[in-house]
Amino acid sequence: MQSYHEQLDGVFPSVCSLDCPDMCSLHVHKEGGRITKVAGDPNHPVTQGAICNKVRHMTARLYDPNRLTQPLKRVGAKGEGSFVSITWEQAIAEITGRWQELIAEHGAESILPYSFYGNMGLLSAEGMDRRFFHALGTSQLDRTICSVAGTVGYTYTMGGAYGINPEDTAQAKLIIMWGCNAVSTNMHQVLFAEKARKNGAKIVVIDVHKNQTGRWADWFIPVLPGTDTALALGVMHVLFAEQLVDEAFLRDYTVGYDELREHVKAYDPATVAAITGVPEDDIVKLARLYGETTPSFIRIGNGPQHHDNGGMFVRTIACLPALTGQWQYTGGGAIKGNSAYNALNARAVERRDLLRKKVRTINMNQLGEALTELDPPIRAMFVYNSNPVVVAPDNNRVKQGLAREDLFTVVHDLFLTDTARYADIVLPATSSYENLDLYTSYWQHAIALQQPVIPPYGESKSNADVFRLLAKALGLTEPALYESDEEIIRQALDYPANPYLADITYEQLLEKTVVSLTITDRPLPPGRLRTPSGKIELRSSRMERDGYPALPTYVPIAEPDTYPLLFIPAPNHNFLNSTFSNNEKHATLEKTPRLYMNEADAAERGIANGDKVRVYNDRGDCVLTAAVGDTVLSGVTVTQGLWAGAAEESRLANALTPDRLADMGGGAVFFSTRVEVERI
Repeated sequence: MQSYHEQLDGVFPSVCSLDCPDMCSLHVHKEGGRITKVAGDPNHPVTQGAICNKVRHMTARLYDPNRLTQPLKRVGAKGEGSFVSITWEQAIAEITGRWQELIAEHGAESILPYSFYGNMGLLSAEGMDRRFFHALGTSQLDRTICSVAGTVGYTYTMGGAYGINPEDTAQAKLIIMWGCNAVSTNMHQVLFAEKARKNGAKIVVIDVHKNQTGRWADWFIPVLPGTDTALALGVMHVLFAEQLVDEAFLRDYTVGYDELREHVKAYDPATVAAITGVPEDDIVKLARLYGETTPSFIRIGNGPQHHDNGGMFVRTIACLPALTGQWQYTGGGAIKGNSAYNALNARAVERRDLLRKKVRTINMNQLGEALTELDPPIRAMFVYNSNPVVVAPDNNRVKQGLAREDLFTVVHDLFLTDTARYADIVLPATSSYENLDLYTSYWQHAIALQQPVIPPYGESKSNADVFRLLAKALGLTEPALYESDEEIIRQALDYPANPYLADITYEQLLEKTVVSLTITDRPLPPGRLRTPSGKIELRSSRMERDGYPALPTYVPIAEPDTYPLLFIPAPNHNFLNSTFSNNEKHATLEKTPRLYMNEADAAERGIANGDKVRVYNDRGDCVLTAAVGDTVLSGVTVTQGLWAGAAEESRLANALTPDRLADMGGGAVFFSTRVEVERI
């Protein structure tokens, strides 16, 4: 039988590659060898045929006239975007020649890979690339820009990235979306919530902005950015004070509940209201609603962990279901992420053993500092699956570093991104529909195989193929650098340490595309957790040893109050980080980058709805369109989406954000930003 990509017409199974919890199952329609439509697979039990705007219009991205078709070499100034076409042979020779010179003179640590999850595929994001850079002995990248702070915090409490099955949330009677704009970023959680709502469930959204999810809620609670930990502690105060806790569950399945009971007495509603901006009565009402409703489910969002105190926030929220014993009930508990269920054999895939000596590791959130201040300096970068000029914090410093003439930069991407405009060599990348790859969800309990649906676009190549070419040109001889995509996928699935993968085979995935995991035991109460005590750790001795408060504690954000307004660069509905922002169809759907302001703050500055405004601080500025109203509290501003800025650099929101690191895991603190706003 012909492979999918060899067949000109038909409907073919596929999987969404985007950095999104849902990992939608897709049906890809082809006519004359070209994808004409991307639709959802109605037979999948979780995603059920529903897909988002981003993917529904994917063909506009795949066949965008600006998509790269062949390698390019810079001929103008860095950032100018002037290139000429070259062959792959010339590109590989140029890259490896420059690298060999740098390695001979400065060592392999002068080279830095920079990537994230622009494509969530195992092979695209963390397979051959890791092997290659380990074998070469380059500087390593600490990939912490997204969820690491919250993951560390959750693990302190719960022992790992384990939550309830999303399908069970349809049975909840109370659903709290805490810092999660699920309508735009986790749409199938919304579908399960709607099923619950039809059965009488109440939906509460706690967030800094009344976005689409806030408008959909039965009750929206606005909170000041960076204060969510205090709000959670205030809820705990009321739960203990009004005896709304499950004492038997606390005794049997937790440690530290008596210490926590005493500790939260300091977080009375009046104190917490002054910190959070949430009225005292609402704090009490929320606590009573949570304490009196079973099953109750909390969807812990990605946003609040992007603060200086983000790890502690998630650690604190993770304690709440234990207080009322919600883990006992189908539909009760929480989800921060479920990636531990789907864990693959990372050791076999990444082959860290190929790294023969200790090398420096650079936190990706501090790229600007690394490119401008590190000694010995980074002299070459290879960027793939990421667009740091748009997504990295303090991006004026990032651009300053990328503009160095002594920095040799290669970018592998589908488009001439903002970052690619600073490159010396640009390589055309395949889309996920052109590759064999393996995908796991960090929300649902499933794993999927993507078979290529169409041939590579133009002369584009996959990440794995590029690293094989580079390895060969550099004369690297490790057999692991030349293994096939199928071999690596089989190695990833061969992981006895994860019992949930036990029955999943490559052949099974070839046949079915998506396979749901069989959860035979329970890494949640009443099972034994992966914490040191085997229980939910309300008080964590391990945290204490690591230098943190042993009990959940509110610590204010670290941003100085030099500027009066808090600034949140949140996601929007039609982009995923910077992906799609350069595609005309998606940008048109999103219309324009806005700054949501409270009407009192706008009036104080003479700003009316629709005005162009300059948002600024000591790091930089950007120009947005004011959206004045009551969707944010006074003192708060929010923008949505990371807009590509090649044509209009003034709208790059990360010109404003700090490159400090979060309290846990080295995470990003995009949301702990202060600004001033003026009418232009």
